[in-house]
Amino acid sequence: MRAKINATTFITKLFFSITLVLTVSMAFAQNKTVTGTVRDAKTKNPIPYATVAVVGAPASAGTTTSTNANGEYKLVFPTSYVKIRASYIGYDSKDAFVTNDATQTKEILMDQQDNMLEEVVVKAKKKKYSNKDNPAVALIRKVIENKEKNRLSGQQYAEFDQYEKMSLGLSNLSEKFVNKKIFKNYQFLFETDDSAKTANKYVLPAFIEEKMSKVYYRKDPSKTKQYILGDQRAQFDPRFIDNDGLTAYFNKLYEQVDIYDNNISLVTNQFLSPIANSAPTFYKFYITDTIKTVQPWLVELSFFPRNKADMLFKGQLYVTLDGNYAVQGANMTVADDINLNFVRDLQIQLKFEKDSKSRFYLKTSTLGIDFSLTEKGMGIRGSRTVDYNNYKVGIQQPDSTYDGPSTVIAYNVENKKATKSLFETQRPLALAQNELNIYHNIDTLQKIPSFRSFMDIAALLLSGYKQAGPVEIGPVNTFYSFNPVEGFRLRVGGRTTESLSKRFYAETYAAYGFKDQKWKYFFSGTYAFNNKSVYSFPMHYIRASYKKDTKIPGQKLEFIQEDNFLLSFKRGDNDRYIYETNYGLEYKKEFLNHLAIGAAFNINRQTPAGSLTYQMVDANNESRLFNELNSTEVSVNFRYAPHEEFYQGKIYRTPIFNQYPIFTFNYTAGIKGLAKGEYNYHNFNVGAFKRFYFSQFGFADVTAEGNYIAGKEIPFPFLTIHRANQTYAYQLNSYNLMNFLEFVSDHNASLNVQYYMNGFLLNKIPLIKKLKLREVFSFKGVYGGLRKENNPDDPNYGSKVFTWQHNADGVQSSYTFGSEPYMEASIGLSNIFKILRVDYVKRLNYLDHVDAPAWGIRARVRFDF
Repeated sequence: MRAKINATTFITKLFFSITLVLTVSMAFAQNKTVTGTVRDAKTKNPIPYATVAVVGAPASAGTTTSTNANGEYKLVFPTSYVKIRASYIGYDSKDAFVTNDATQTKEILMDQQDNMLEEVVVKAKKKKYSNKDNPAVALIRKVIENKEKNRLSGQQYAEFDQYEKMSLGLSNLSEKFVNKKIFKNYQFLFETDDSAKTANKYVLPAFIEEKMSKVYYRKDPSKTKQYILGDQRAQFDPRFIDNDGLTAYFNKLYEQVDIYDNNISLVTNQFLSPIANSAPTFYKFYITDTIKTVQPWLVELSFFPRNKADMLFKGQLYVTLDGNYAVQGANMTVADDINLNFVRDLQIQLKFEKDSKSRFYLKTSTLGIDFSLTEKGMGIRGSRTVDYNNYKVGIQQPDSTYDGPSTVIAYNVENKKATKSLFETQRPLALAQNELNIYHNIDTLQKIPSFRSFMDIAALLLSGYKQAGPVEIGPVNTFYSFNPVEGFRLRVGGRTTESLSKRFYAETYAAYGFKDQKWKYFFSGTYAFNNKSVYSFPMHYIRASYKKDTKIPGQKLEFIQEDNFLLSFKRGDNDRYIYETNYGLEYKKEFLNHLAIGAAFNINRQTPAGSLTYQMVDANNESRLFNELNSTEVSVNFRYAPHEEFYQGKIYRTPIFNQYPIFTFNYTAGIKGLAKGEYNYHNFNVGAFKRFYFSQFGFADVTAEGNYIAGKEIPFPFLTIHRANQTYAYQLNSYNLMNFLEFVSDHNASLNVQYYMNGFLLNKIPLIKKLKLREVFSFKGVYGGLRKENNPDDPNYGSKVFTWQHNADGVQSSYTFGSEPYMEASIGLSNIFKILRVDYVKRLNYLDHVDAPAWGIRARVRFDF
C-alpha cells in the first residue's frame, strides 16, 4: 500500500514539475510568427473561419485563432512548439509542422469528410428512402419543433454589432484574354485566381462595399432597427452607373441567409430551408456523423433534394445534442440540375456561437455565388460576409430606439475621413490585400480616358442615352418609329445632368411625322428641393412642362416610351389617336419610409386624329362633330411601398419585388370654367399590389384596382378607357386581347394575377426537365359600367355625351360592360433560352365584339435567375 502511495505521489510530482518547467520555458522562449491560408484540398478554395491552434499549447492569446473570410490566419507562439492544427466542421482536422524560423508561411490543405455518405447512397439503392422510422427525420423534426426558441425572434429583446462586406469581380479570365492589347494599360487590375481548378486563370476585382451597424431587435411589437455607423464602397462615376441602385440589386442577389426562415431568398428566387416546416416532404435526410470533440456534442445531418431540379439545397447541418436542437453550423449549396439560371456555383456557410445563456446565435454568414452565361466562360464571382459581435439579449431599450424607419444613417456621410478611420480601426474582419486594392484601383481606373470612353458606350447600350458634356442625348430607341397617323416618325431629344446643375434639370424632344406633316414637342424644367438628382430616392421636386404630341386612348405603358420602335408593330385596327397639348405643373415628395405624395395641375387640349371622332347625335338624329376638347384638372396622389427595393435607371425605376405590398390612391378633379375647362368631374382610384410566395410552388403577383368617376354628361376621353394592347408583346398590366378604346366605364374593379410556378411541374417530367422551362399562368378580369348620365345608349342622356366609336364599315367598336366582366387567361412557358416568355392567351368572353380576337400568342423578354 505504501509503495502504491509513493508511486502515485512521485508521478504527481513529476507531472507538476514537467508542467512547471514547460510553463516557465514558454514564458521565456523566443516567439515565432506563422501566417498562411487554410484551403480545401480538392477545390483549393479558402476556408473562412476555420480554427487554427498550436498543438500542445495552453489556450492563451496567440495559440489559437480563426481564419478570416479569405481563409488567412496568423499565429504568434513560442519556438518550443512545432505543430499547428486546422479544424473546421465538415473537414478532417489537419496538422502541419513548422520550423523555428522567426517568420514563416504555411498553407494547410484540408480534406472534406466523406463519412458514410457513399455507404448511405448504396443502401438507398437497396432500400427505398422513407421518412417513417428514419432517425434523421426524427431529429430534423426536433430541430423544426425547437426553431422558434433558437432563432432571433425567440428573444424578447436583442442587440448586436453587425459588419457586412460584399465584393465582386470578373472570374475565370483566361491568360489570353488578360493579355489582349486592349488591356495593356489595365494589367494592374488583374490577379491570379488561386481558387481556379486549372492554371493560368485570373480574376478582376471590381466592386467592394462595407457597412458597420448597430442593430436592435424587439419582439412585441416586432421591430428591427439598424443604425448604420459607417458605409464605404468603391464608387463608379454616377453619370454612368447608379451606385445606390447597383448596391440595392447586389443586396437582393446576395441576401442575408436565415436558416430558421421557412424560405430563403437568393438571386430573386426562394429556396425551401432544410429546417422549414415542410422540409421532410421535399428533402432526404441522413445522419452521417456524430462529433464529440466539441461541447455540446453535434450530429451531422446531410440532406439532399428529392428532386434535383427543384429550388432546394444540399449540404450538411450540425445540430446540438443538448436538448435545444439548435443549428451550430451549416454548409449548403445547390444541385447541378437545379432550374436556376446563370449560377455556376453557390456556397453558403453559417457559423453559430453560444451566448451567455447557452443559446446559439449566428456569428458569421458567408454567401458566395459565381454567375456565368456558360459553364467554362468568364463570369462574375461575388461574396457577401456578415459578421455579428457583442450579441446581447434581454436589454430593453427606450421606445425611441425602435421608432422611425427600419434603417437609419447614423453618421455624417460628408465626413469621409472619419468613415475611413472607423473601418481602419474597428473593422472586425481584416480585408485581404487584394480587397484593399479595389478601392484604389477603381479610383485609378476612372481616370484612364479609354475606360471612360468604354463606360460611355456601355451606358448608351444599357440606358439608351449618350453623354455629351453636361447633357445626355436619347433615348435612342425612340429616334425612329411609325404608326398609321404619323407614318414614319423621327425624334431627337435629351436632358441635362448633374454636371450642369444638381438642382435644376431640363428635358426636351422634338418629333416629326412624315404622314401628318406635323411637329411634336416636349419641354420640361424640374427643380430639386433636396439638391439631389430628381431621379434618385428620395425624390423631392417641382416640375413644369409643355407637351404637344400624339397618344393612343387607353394605352398605358410602364418602363417604356410610347414611341419605342418595337411598339410600332400592332395588330388590327389601331388608327384612333389623339393630338394632345398639355401644360403641366407637378409636385412630388418621397419619404424615407417609402411614402410618396404628389400633386399636379394640368391644362389639356385634345383633338381627334385618325379615325377617332368626337361626335354627338341629338334627339332629331342630327350629328355634331367636335374638333377640340378642353379640360383643367387638379390631382393629388399617395403611394406607400414599405421596404421597397428597386434599381434606378436613367429614366425608370425597375422594381425588385419582395413580400411587401404596394398601395396607391389617386384623386383627380376636373374643373369647369377654369382655363377653358369644359367639364366637372371627380375621379377616385385605389390600387394594391402584393407578391405572394408559395415556397416550392412558386409565387404570384396580384394586383387589385378600383375606380369611380363622379359627374354627369362626361365624354369618354375623361372616363376610364381600359388598358388595351394591340402589340404582339405580352404586357403585364394591360389586357392583351382587348382592342384600343374597346371598353369605357365610369366605375370598375379589376383583378390581375400572374402566377409563376418556377418549373415545379415541368421539372418532374423526364427529358422535358432538361430544358429547364418554367410554367406561368395568368388571369385578368375587369368589371364595371356606365351610369345612365354618361351612357350614349341612354335615351335621356345619350344625346349629351359623345357617341360610341365605329370602324370603317360603320360597325360599333367601343362599348361598356354588359352583365359579366371582361376576362382573359393565359398559359405560357418562360425561361426559353433563359430570357423569353411565350404565352397562349385566351379571351374568355365578349367575342361578339367587332375584330375581337379569340386567342393569340404573345411574347415577353424576361431576364430572371
